[in-house]
Amino acid sequence: MTTLLTLVVLALVAIAIWQMTKIFELSQLKTENSQIANDSDNNTNGYLLFAFLIFIYGITIFSFWKYSKFLLPEAASAHGAEYDSLMLVSFIIIFFVQTLTQALLHYFGYKYRGVEGKRALFFADSDRLEFIWTIIPVIVLSGLILWGLYTWTTIMDVNDEDDPLIVELYAQQFSWTARYGGEDNVLGKANVRMIDINKANVLGLDESDTYAADDIIVKELHLPVGRKVNFKMRSQDVLHSAYMPHFRAQMNCVPGMITEFSFTPIYTTEEMRQNPDVADKVKRTNAIRSERAANGEENSDPWEFDYILLCNKICGKSHYNMQMKIIVETQEEYDAWVAEQKTFGQNVMGQASTDEFKNIETATASH
Repeated sequence: MTTLLTLVVLALVAIAIWQMTKIFELSQLKTENSQIANDSDNNTNGYLLFAFLIFIYGITIFSFWKYSKFLLPEAASAHGAEYDSLMLVSFIIIFFVQTLTQALLHYFGYKYRGVEGKRALFFADSDRLEFIWTIIPVIVLSGLILWGLYTWTTIMDVNDEDDPLIVELYAQQFSWTARYGGEDNVLGKANVRMIDINKANVLGLDESDTYAADDIIVKELHLPVGRKVNFKMRSQDVLHSAYMPHFRAQMNCVPGMITEFSFTPIYTTEEMRQNPDVADKVKRTNAIRSERAANGEENSDPWEFDYILLCNKICGKSHYNMQMKIIVETQEEYDAWVAEQKTFGQNVMGQASTDEFKNIETATASH
């Protein structure tokens, strides 16, 4: 990548020098001051068109060869395959049209370049051509739009019919917090105005709401494989965006309202680590990290793949570091993990009750 950028910079510098030379020539009194292109100029421009065509196709082929390995691996959610298919078809159509139109543009630019005594063939008006290049895009785009609307409707089918797991993702500068509905799988009421740092009520849960008592608040997201998850998303401060790239999921987190997204994980973390593309990425990453370790540089520990939750909105100076680990596991492993977690009632409401008891005990002793 550094080599490519260096070549681009050198090319731009060369163009700048060339342009400065032309300006210098035009500033000389003895230089012919004609702005009319001659056959030589037209031939030069025609060949440059072909050269640029070769360049853009060459850089495209190079990019596919060099950087395809950095693409995301197979989707880890039930809806991800259809999402990827829609994206792939869209890109194929765009690439085909771009390749065809650019080739014709450069070819005709050369073929019909200005030559003395030669007149280019053209159509002043053609209803047939107008119909062809209007109706074809209309049909193709209509098909993509209908397919996209159907896919979007399917993905955004957030309902409680399949006994989904209810999870809240709470965004704030610059961290994520997850909240589970507990045994009743119902989230208690919450409001940012109820946040009480002194009592560790960091999400503003309503302590008077009985549904809040068994809620579980964590800093690491665990999901059971094969079970639908309905996410409820809130933001404490600014606009954030919950982005889970491996699940092809993204939804804005808006202050003052709750947004929703739903998906079903289909591969555990361990299963995804066995994916050939993921294994190759881990190998390449750790090869780089081993070189850094040999040079005594930081961030050189061996890396292991994990699903991740990111913020996809530029929400402040530490936006790049706003992320949370996601672990997809079997239902049994998930249940065992949940059993180890303390509930909101135990962490906050239980502490409040203990403090009240101590206050009463102290008051009694003083009398």
